[in-house]
Amino acid sequence: MTKIERIRKRFVELLNGPGIIVMPGAPDALAAKIIEKTGFKAIFTTGYGTSATRLAKPDRGLVDFYEMVERAKEIVDSVDIPVFADADTGYGNPLNTMRTVRSFEDAGVAGIFLEDQVWPKRCGHMEGKQVIPTDEMVQKIRAAVDARRDKNFMIMSRTDARAVYDLDEAIERSHKYKEAGADLIFIEAPQSVEELKRIGEEFKGVPLMANIIEHGKTPLLTAQELQNLGFKLVVFPLTNLYAATYGMMGAMQELYEKGTTAGYIDRLVSFDKFNEFIGLEETNAIEARYK
Repeated sequence: MTKIERIRKRFVELLNGPGIIVMPGAPDALAAKIIEKTGFKAIFTTGYGTSATRLAKPDRGLVDFYEMVERAKEIVDSVDIPVFADADTGYGNPLNTMRTVRSFEDAGVAGIFLEDQVWPKRCGHMEGKQVIPTDEMVQKIRAAVDARRDKNFMIMSRTDARAVYDLDEAIERSHKYKEAGADLIFIEAPQSVEELKRIGEEFKGVPLMANIIEHGKTPLLTAQELQNLGFKLVVFPLTNLYAATYGMMGAMQELYEKGTTAGYIDRLVSFDKFNEFIGLEETNAIEARYK
């Protein structure tokens, strides 16, 4: 069994097992390794984080198909746990969506979500979103299901209709996406505990995902609270990105104001510990075999 087959099988086992799956977001491979080493069982790739770390630009559809697939592959290659990927809108019509599915499959991820926003899309917690007609998205889900080659590659539908219309529309769309073949359901940006509870009640027995963004539209509940409401997965897509940005801003302000990082040193990982973390010793050992 290859690494990809093993991690996809493991992700399906997690879906069928007890408890909620907590997937922190990895904007890059280093963040992914930190997530894995902390003890989490799965990782989420984030379009918002990819746009921020590659371009220093907002999540407004500026990162393209190739960049998203490439970043997903980098993350998969850096860890040994399942990686679930943000595949935006599928980057076009059903034919484009089929290519998207196969490209992410080739990158080694355990699954993807596809959303019903109009392209160029924007972060689900931003204002000004638009969604495509329900029937158009149904055909993209059908195409995605037909395109996958590995039955353990999970396809999730995402709808942003809550913000554009209302929760009723988002629920109605998600039922249709499930009928079209989506394995998992994601209704973006519910705005209260009551809305989260209703989603859980509407989709009993269907794996549901919640998206928790600090200072976003959805209440900052714990994983256990979300599990109690009927959710099987929860992503914290931006926690690492925001924490890293906060830390770098503080360090650079210290250096700018004082001309030294001496007063900030206790908030930095040491040279030796960082090299140990990223596997310098193992790399040296491999190199030594060929001398």
